[in-house]
Amino acid sequence: MRADHQLRAFEQILSSYDGNLPLHRFLPVYFKQHKQMGSSDRRWATRYIYSFFRLGKALPSLPAEERLSIADFLCHDTLSLLVEKNLPDLKGSINLPLEEKLALIKAKYPGFDVEEIYPFHTALSTGINKNNFFASFFKQPDLFIRIKAEDSAAVISKLEAENITVKVISDTALALPNGTKLETILTDGTYQVQDLSSQHTGLYFKPNKWDKWWDCCAASGGKTLLLHSLEPVIELLVSDLRESVLLNLDERFRSAGIKKYHKKELDLLKNNDQVLHHYQFDGIILDAPCTGSGTWGRTPEMLTFFEERKTDQFASIQKGIAQNVVKYLKPGKPLIYITCSAFAAENEAVVQHMVDTLPLELEEMELIKGFENNADTMFVARLIKQNE
Repeated sequence: MRADHQLRAFEQILSSYDGNLPLHRFLPVYFKQHKQMGSSDRRWATRYIYSFFRLGKALPSLPAEERLSIADFLCHDTLSLLVEKNLPDLKGSINLPLEEKLALIKAKYPGFDVEEIYPFHTALSTGINKNNFFASFFKQPDLFIRIKAEDSAAVISKLEAENITVKVISDTALALPNGTKLETILTDGTYQVQDLSSQHTGLYFKPNKWDKWWDCCAASGGKTLLLHSLEPVIELLVSDLRESVLLNLDERFRSAGIKKYHKKELDLLKNNDQVLHHYQFDGIILDAPCTGSGTWGRTPEMLTFFEERKTDQFASIQKGIAQNVVKYLKPGKPLIYITCSAFAAENEAVVQHMVDTLPLELEEMELIKGFENNADTMFVARLIKQNE
């Protein structure tokens, strides 16, 4: 009976969810509207709905309950009542490595194809190991934080004192279990939540003292904070289309102790000469709007709800923004192009378009294979402006 109760709760959520809101925003609203659900009900419903979407579009002809049981078996090393009920022959294998569990599912369901997990897999950037990439969606990525090297020992000590498992990636990067409540443990301003791949993009910035840099799609300012940590003595302009995220940026900058910066609300698909005519930058960070297809391990509902046409829409936006910002870059200086996409149309193809149509020369680019480190998959390119 308990398994049936859990299944009904899952089915009700599934039938109510249309993909318009990210799942992590939808669920709190849903639970608030269904206060009869206890904490255990909410916990199991959350586990089941995330497990279900991690299967993507694989095994589409099976009933939802069976697909859920398969997904939950692959995603977790603790048994659920539904796995016990529907896959009794596999419950003894719950602790096996994912690779072996995938083989067991393939043997039991010959129609199972890992390529069907991730839609539009033919559109992926060069260099992605597809099997490893697809398998990565059965595991929630880690929570990564960036800290100052001199604070590393103290931060690690505080976290371990709270019995939190800490994986030291470098003297400035730590990996923690997803969902760790840092705000109750660490002092505000002593750390930044930032994915490991996002931190890696900083290797391409190479700022100099007294430089003028523009983070043109700044959002909440993560890349600017990374830039500032590499070279604090620079002049900063941050801009975004959305006032709300710039207010969030202000708060993050205050916590980080950054007081001197310029901020503008700009639509970069329009001509902004009236506002920016007197600006010339030593570096521009273009962390472009994108499909986010490299981050779907955190938002697995996108494996089901993403629409292929959006890739071309985002690529068009990326090309338009690049064209409108490069004129404010000094010759010989870098444009850093970044996406959290795994699609070639938003990565290599946009870089090729910039090289073909703008006074830019590619210095280096990299697909950052976050799936190898339980992190997001991203793309970064450093292009240098040529004399026109």
